[in-house]
Amino acid sequence: MRRYFLVSLLLCLFPFSVFADSPSVLTWMDCLREASQNHPDLISAKEDVIQSEAAKRITAANALPDISADLSASTSKSTVSVSGKSFSYGISGSQLLFDGKTFSNIRAAQEDIKAAKFGYQFTSTDVRQRLREAFVNLLKAQELINLTEEIYKLRKGNLELITLRYESGTEHKGALLTAKANVAQAAFEINSAKRGLEAAQRELTKELGRKEFLPFAVQGDLSAVALNQEGPSFEALADKTPSLQKIIAQKNAAAFDVKASRGEFLPSVVLNGGASKSDHEWPPGEDESSAGVSVSLPLFAGGANTSRLAQSRSIYRQLEQQERSLRDATIVDLQKSWNSFSDAVERVQVQNGFLAAIEERAKIAQAQYSVGLITFDNWTIIEDDLVSGRKTFLDVQAAALVAEANWIKAKGETMEYEN
Repeated sequence: MRRYFLVSLLLCLFPFSVFADSPSVLTWMDCLREASQNHPDLISAKEDVIQSEAAKRITAANALPDISADLSASTSKSTVSVSGKSFSYGISGSQLLFDGKTFSNIRAAQEDIKAAKFGYQFTSTDVRQRLREAFVNLLKAQELINLTEEIYKLRKGNLELITLRYESGTEHKGALLTAKANVAQAAFEINSAKRGLEAAQRELTKELGRKEFLPFAVQGDLSAVALNQEGPSFEALADKTPSLQKIIAQKNAAAFDVKASRGEFLPSVVLNGGASKSDHEWPPGEDESSAGVSVSLPLFAGGANTSRLAQSRSIYRQLEQQERSLRDATIVDLQKSWNSFSDAVERVQVQNGFLAAIEERAKIAQAQYSVGLITFDNWTIIEDDLVSGRKTFLDVQAAALVAEANWIKAKGETMEYEN
C-alpha cells in the first residue's frame, strides 16, 4: 500500500505530463540496465578497450607483409637531345623475418588490451556503487516524505489534545506553545523532505546517464540483507579485484617492453622482392624482377637504445612496487568495508529493538497523559524519542544498504553482479 501511496503522492507533487517520456517507477534492475547502456563513464571506458585493440592491430601490422603497387608515366624534352617517354608499372613487397622487438611489442599490446578491459571493469564497479548509493538515497527520500507526514499527523493530534487540556485549565501555556512549535517543525520537515526528494532524483538521473531530468520514483526495500558472520578471505578477494588485475597486466606489458628494448640491439632481417615492366612505349614490355634479403644491425644511435632500455626497466620495477602497494591497500580496504558492512547490519537490528521499545513506551505514555497520570514534561520527552527513533531507524536502514554497496565495490563486483 505504501508503494501506491508514494506514486500517488508524486503525481500530486508533479504534473502528470512530466512522466510522459520516462517510466514513473524504476526498480533496481531497471536502473542497472539503463545505466549500463547510457552512463558516460562506461561508454568512455569501452572506448579505451577499442583504442587498445586498434593499437594492437597497428603493432601487429609490422609482422605482416608490406605490399605496394606503382604505376608511372613520364616524358622528357631537351634542346640537346631527343625527347623521350617512359612507362612502368610493378609490384613490390617486403616481409619481416626477424627483429628483436616486434613480437615483444605485440605481446605488450595484448597485455594493454587486458589492462583496458580490467579498467572497464573497475569503472563498472565504481559506477555500480554510485548508482546503488543514489538509488538508496532516493528510496530514503521517498520514505522520509511518508515518515514526515506521519510525524506531522502525530504532532497535530498532540496539539489538539493539549489544546483541549489547556482550555480546560489542566495544562499550562508553555505546553501549548511547545506543541504548536512541534507542529511547525513537522510542517517544515515535510517541505524539506520534498526538496530533498528532487535532489535525490537528480542524483540518480546523473548516475543513470540521462541527458534530461524528469521526476520519477523508485521501487525497492530498505531492509538490510542477511549477513554471513564468517569473514571471507580478504587476500583471495584482493587478487580478483579489477584494479589489481589491471596493474598486473600493465606490469606484464612493461616486461615485454623491456624485451623489446633489448631487441633494439639485435639485427633485423627483411625479405624483399618485386616485379615490374618498363619501356618507352605503352604497354611496356621489358620485364624486371628482384628478390633479396636485407640485414641491418644498429651500431650507434647516440645512446637512445641504452636509455630506452633503462627507462623500460625502471617502469617495470615501478609497476612491481605499485602492484605490491595496491594489493596491500586493497586487503586493508576489504577488511574495513567488511567491518563497516557488518556494523551497519547489526546496527539496524539493534535500532529496530530500540524502536519497538520506544513505540511501546509512546503508546503507554499517550494513554497515561490523556488521563493525567504523567506530566507534559515527561510525556513530551517520550514523544520526542519516538520521532527521533523513527528517523534514526530510517537512517540506519539506508546506511546499511550503502555499506553493502561499498563492500560490493571493494570486492570489485561490476554492473553484472545481480545477473
